[in-house]
Amino acid sequence: MIQLLLAVIYLAFISLGLPDSLLGAAWPMMYPEFNVPVSYAGILSMLISLGTITSSLQSDRLTRRLGAGKVTAISVAMTAIALFGFSFSHQYWQLILWSIPYGLGAGSVDAALNNYVALHFESRHMSWLHCMWGLGASTGPYIMGYALTGGRPWNAGYFYIGILQAALTLILFFSLPLWKKEDTGTAASRKALSLKEIFSIPGAKEIMLMFFCYCSLEQTAGLWASSYLVLHKGVSVEMAANYASMFYIGITVGRAASGFITMKRNDTQMIRLGQTIIAAGIAVLLLPLTDTVSLAGLILIGLGCAPVYPCVIHSTPAHFGAERSQAIIGVQMASAYVGTCIMPPVFGWIAAHITVALLPVYLFLLVLLMFFMHERLLQKTPTQS
Repeated sequence: MIQLLLAVIYLAFISLGLPDSLLGAAWPMMYPEFNVPVSYAGILSMLISLGTITSSLQSDRLTRRLGAGKVTAISVAMTAIALFGFSFSHQYWQLILWSIPYGLGAGSVDAALNNYVALHFESRHMSWLHCMWGLGASTGPYIMGYALTGGRPWNAGYFYIGILQAALTLILFFSLPLWKKEDTGTAASRKALSLKEIFSIPGAKEIMLMFFCYCSLEQTAGLWASSYLVLHKGVSVEMAANYASMFYIGITVGRAASGFITMKRNDTQMIRLGQTIIAAGIAVLLLPLTDTVSLAGLILIGLGCAPVYPCVIHSTPAHFGAERSQAIIGVQMASAYVGTCIMPPVFGWIAAHITVALLPVYLFLLVLLMFFMHERLLQKTPTQS
């Protein structure tokens, strides 16, 4: 039965990634239809992120009351409804409306699933599950591209993904009896922690800042790597786009490999290894050498990012205990989304007003603060692994 549940969770992680890249892939076709500026995609993205942050912060309360299985099923259902809403929208205000359940659904399921896996499965599954998220994130734009090249409107792409999410919702509801150790009555009997109580836990601020730095680094590198290569390294636009994609390929391949490495190394060792590889990749990116060297630097940064996110999540119960892990993971997710919202635009301001050449320095400062916060976390809350 546990293997069947694990298969359902793998499907759920693929579904988490499916909608994440849709807006970016479809927006060039969407904004002329709605007669809005191209920049209005940022408004939708911010609304989705705000909803995700809100639901992440409430994940402890929701999971204690309903259990991880029901939270996951309900959240995926909300996402499916939002995707269908997008597919039937013909005015911009409708997109704004459907962005609310879109974001609220994403945050709850992300926090609940990550905590459940951290509590009940080994570290290798966390790495492979996040690899499955990458598979879903890569598949979403492909499905949108299939719809567009087939002569269908962008709405069809959202509709197809909505059907997949609806099918997964049914699977999740039918799988609820498989979610063991999630007794609703027991969960409800334990008081959910307030934000003030969470912040007072030793190590909580450190792991939040660490997660903030990691997600800021990943999002900033993914968003600005191509511009850095074109404007500073003199790489062609077409080649830079291909090079930038190698960063995400490095993350996906790295997470597949990390699952095997975690059989020999614990979470702390994996996080340190990842941070070291990120720093090495940044150093390579700084070298005034060939385009191939720059490509190697991006791949190294991606490979270094691979183990950090899943291993930080998986180590949370070991640092804070099973009773508090859902609350901690909820605020981790919220801090991650805050980082992805704030830090890439901050570097955009630096690139516009100073120079894009500072990208490696910016990334290095983030990985340095992440390393410092991780070491402080280990001092305050040593794990049992």
